[in-house]
Amino acid sequence: MLIDTLVAEIGSTTTVINAFSNITGSENDASGSLPKFLGQGQAPTTVLDGDVNIGLTNAIKDLKKNLGLDDIKYNRILATSSAAGGLRMTVHGLVHDMTVRAAKEAALGAGAIIKMVTSGKLRPSELQKIISIKPNLILVAGGVDYGERDTALYNFEKIAKLNLKVPVIYAGNIDNHDDIKFLAEQYNVKVYITENVYPKVDFLNVEPTRKIIQDAFEDHIIHAPGMTRVRELVDGHIIPTPGAVMEAAKLLYQHIGDLIVFDVGGATTDLHSVTAGSEDINLILTNPEPIAKRTVEGDLGVFVNLIHIVEKIGLDNLKKEFPDAEELIKNAKPIPETTREIEFIERLTLEAVLTALERHAGAFRSFYTPSGRRTVAEGKDLTVIKYIIGTGGALTGLPYRIKILEQVKTAYKNTDKLYPKNNPSILIDNQYIMASLGVLSKEYPGKALHLLYQSLNFKESQESYL
Repeated sequence: MLIDTLVAEIGSTTTVINAFSNITGSENDASGSLPKFLGQGQAPTTVLDGDVNIGLTNAIKDLKKNLGLDDIKYNRILATSSAAGGLRMTVHGLVHDMTVRAAKEAALGAGAIIKMVTSGKLRPSELQKIISIKPNLILVAGGVDYGERDTALYNFEKIAKLNLKVPVIYAGNIDNHDDIKFLAEQYNVKVYITENVYPKVDFLNVEPTRKIIQDAFEDHIIHAPGMTRVRELVDGHIIPTPGAVMEAAKLLYQHIGDLIVFDVGGATTDLHSVTAGSEDINLILTNPEPIAKRTVEGDLGVFVNLIHIVEKIGLDNLKKEFPDAEELIKNAKPIPETTREIEFIERLTLEAVLTALERHAGAFRSFYTPSGRRTVAEGKDLTVIKYIIGTGGALTGLPYRIKILEQVKTAYKNTDKLYPKNNPSILIDNQYIMASLGVLSKEYPGKALHLLYQSLNFKESQESYL
């Protein structure tokens, strides 16, 4: 059987392969054939064996078995990856609440794991920490356009002198471009120069930097340990898995409006929001927020980091609901099997979802001035969200996943947090293919959207965008 397109999700422990038909070719296929999700295969990731292709090949074999086929051929493979440590970045800007925050938002939205953030001129101890982190990419920003120049130039030169053989992205004051090019050539540093993430006060410009981060990741991930032969099989885009989920979320936003996406996994919980917020709250925001924002909670996982969620709830409190909690913790599995195990993981997933929401959302803050009490808003405004979407292993597999997300709809009561409040609809990525469709959307947005609607059981017309 000839399969049109395979998309591999190369995780730190598992490689999943998703098969799709009627993808390549024109967005408006004259034959009238709609894209279709055919099935899925998986196998352990083999980065630690020195060759990710072993796991990819085994996942394709599993796909073949699941489809009941003796053999399959395919036109092309694309991929997302969080293997080989994912996209490890360090971010360096000028003022913490301005260029540093803008650069951090750009990196997170692109799917990065941010290992270090600094503001101002780099100190010797910070330079040593960069060396120890061994980042895949380094992002340097600083200064509004035609404003302060020296800090970004200083930081770039100090990083260049470390001779890390790591590409550097420059997204600062455009007045520095010629000097950055000169320094990069002098120290033999691969540099990507893009638009300023903070070109003027109170204005974020993160999307050009997000795109260049993903381009740089694709250029250099093949040099990571165990990934050197990945291009032998993968001939299309390779982007960070969290960045692929964000790409899918942004595509949906263009067609259905303001949304948030919860991605609860074994190690982390990601929350993606795509919304401009309400006009009223934007008038009292103290700092600008990007339309597309991602936060990643490294302590909120329902397997690898299960114990952190238990500690947050409190073991004694948890034992009121689950007297056998200690046994359930001790015998936790990547995929719960018994009814009791499933109920326990659902409780932890609910805590992960509500905690991620609390950390992601902004809030009202009141203070007193000589003219009286004043209220402002700080952080991300989620009040006009129309859709709450669940993806990831937990929220696509647990029986009561919708009841878990229903709790998000009522969280705004009795709080100053900027939570969703207009009875948003709940959608589930039932086929667990959102990341795969994110990478497909880079070339085939209409077909990716059609498949997203199918996986989400979204009822709106599926004809106008193809």
